[in-house]
Amino acid sequence: MIGPRFALALLAAITISTPSIAWPQSIVAVPQRQLSYQLTEGQNLNAFFREGDVAAHLLLRSGRDPRILVAFPAGNSGVGLWFDHLDCDVSWRLDRPPESITVEDDEGRPLYGIIARATVTAPRLSVRQAVLSNIRFLRDYQAVGAFPPEVVAPMRRRGQTLSFRRDRLDGAPGYQLTVRVLRGRLTREGIVASRDGVIGLEIVAVSGDPPLTPLDGAELLTDRAAPDQAARDTLTFLSFREKFLAGSWRFNTYFGRDTLMSLRLLMPVLQPAAIEAGLGSVLARLAPTGEVAHEEGLSEFALIEHQRHGGAVADAATLDYGMIDDDFMLAPVMANYLLDSSEGRARAANYLDRMVVSESDPGSRASVGALLVANLRFVVEQARPFAANPRPLTLVSIRPGRMSGDWRDSDEGLGRGRFAYDVNAVLVPAALTAADRLLNAGVLDRYLAATDRAALAEAGAMASIWRTRAPPLFNVSLPVGEARAAITRYAESLGVGADAALASIRGRPLTFHALSLDDRGAPIPILHSDEGFALLFGAPSPAHLDMAVAATMRPFPAGLLTDAGLLVANPAFAGPEVQARFTRNHYHGAVIWSWQQATLAAGYEHQLARTDLPAATRRRLVAAQTALWRVITESRTLQSSELWSWDYRDGRFFPVPFGADGADVDESNAAQLWSTVYLSVQPPR
Repeated sequence: MIGPRFALALLAAITISTPSIAWPQSIVAVPQRQLSYQLTEGQNLNAFFREGDVAAHLLLRSGRDPRILVAFPAGNSGVGLWFDHLDCDVSWRLDRPPESITVEDDEGRPLYGIIARATVTAPRLSVRQAVLSNIRFLRDYQAVGAFPPEVVAPMRRRGQTLSFRRDRLDGAPGYQLTVRVLRGRLTREGIVASRDGVIGLEIVAVSGDPPLTPLDGAELLTDRAAPDQAARDTLTFLSFREKFLAGSWRFNTYFGRDTLMSLRLLMPVLQPAAIEAGLGSVLARLAPTGEVAHEEGLSEFALIEHQRHGGAVADAATLDYGMIDDDFMLAPVMANYLLDSSEGRARAANYLDRMVVSESDPGSRASVGALLVANLRFVVEQARPFAANPRPLTLVSIRPGRMSGDWRDSDEGLGRGRFAYDVNAVLVPAALTAADRLLNAGVLDRYLAATDRAALAEAGAMASIWRTRAPPLFNVSLPVGEARAAITRYAESLGVGADAALASIRGRPLTFHALSLDDRGAPIPILHSDEGFALLFGAPSPAHLDMAVAATMRPFPAGLLTDAGLLVANPAFAGPEVQARFTRNHYHGAVIWSWQQATLAAGYEHQLARTDLPAATRRRLVAAQTALWRVITESRTLQSSELWSWDYRDGRFFPVPFGADGADVDESNAAQLWSTVYLSVQPPR
């Protein structure tokens, strides 16, 4: 790999002059390209590139609202160019895939990025808006059409070239996007196609944010990983020594929950150094209280956040602790590594002694062991009220003033509930169990104060109370007649068949666990996929397993199973008002998330490894496992995507990329970290 110093040394020999650039630029010549692949999903043509100091995701959006967008993992930065709405569909083609380029700004500082060429079949393209800044601002513009006025970049027109460039707000190296017209012509009204109706463009996109350090090859995966090249490419693009990225283009940085769930599911095929890099990124962002950070704000986003809150002009990371599920994920994942894997057990002592530098305060550092104890202390304190008085309102609630608190982090994701099933019925008892195991294993002895030891000594008994008393609070039971009527009405409203769903409802009441409880502690009757957490992190009773399998694996709209995949929510039993907020166009509605299918598949495998289950329960688990893997296999082309929706025709459900429909509230990431977990989660032999 060639770094910036060698790149600059090549300037004299490799400088390319184009009228679109006002300062020297050079393409960095590297003998072997590290990573380059393309993926078309719905209306988005995605090209991923990583080489040396350059990592970039080029997205070309077709349809009637075309755009060019380049996301950089460095600083979670990006450049985007949105064009005006057209009355006809346009289609992009990538003629020259991205190559690395290093550009010097006016002060001679290097900016790293890509150069690519593309054509689009469009009569004209008129610029609506360019945004050059942190991806979170590009994400906001795409979603709601707004971004901070401080980051506006003026448009410059020179010959056949449009360019946008600006320094970062603190004067640090900034961002540039240049579009040179190769076919067609640039006019005052926009870019006009050539006579054959085609526009050809050369795209140069660069960012000055400091590059990350790639983590790949033998450093990343063991030889036990599945030979799935698409998943390997995605995981490689998202993996760095500093952190794993949650997904590209929209979440091109650290997310605590995404990191922890991905580590848990990928752990059997990850190298120890990769596992420890991921865990280290979580610990480096831990709050002093022991809470796990949900998302980090970097670079220009951090600058603006500090300024808006009266702070100094600084780019130190801002950290969001608004989620609650990730707080209870760290302990089970740590225990899984330190106690259940041979590599973790062998490395535990040295690893726990390793010093971690705080991401938000580089002058602060603590050992892995001390940071883990801080989190365990927080877990026990959060769990104490319910353990002492087990009733709905003493469960762990999402934070006041928020609509979300777990992985279903859209405003509608929890059905407007306050107490999430996955957090309270699964993750809290799992964290307490992990705390008890870690204490009894003795691996934390040197990091425990007397008060810590006394607190953790309570964790085992508290876990037992949570395991037995929390899940029943989410129970929903509907008489057969009421359930069948609700299924029939809901199917008619969707225009889907209901025969198989109705046939699955036999003589007994339909029972399932609610997605959440409302602020009075009453169940919100939305059927959901979060039973996968219970199967992966716990050892439910046979009765719990039988109910969970039946509820999730019934055909939709009685359960969650469709030909397109396993849905993450089914509001059939919650009434029309709730159903309108949980459609196939909603981010956490009646849609399919790749990693949720993988979590359930891993959960089935985990439960079938038990030796204490009745034969009838095992048969149901095996049948459910077989049915789940059938639909996972049939939707393999979308497996590395974040999520997808469905269409229904000729009596079958068909997968549809999320974001392809104009009614979809957002679009899916083409590369998602926790969708790569099938490198580890594999069908039973």
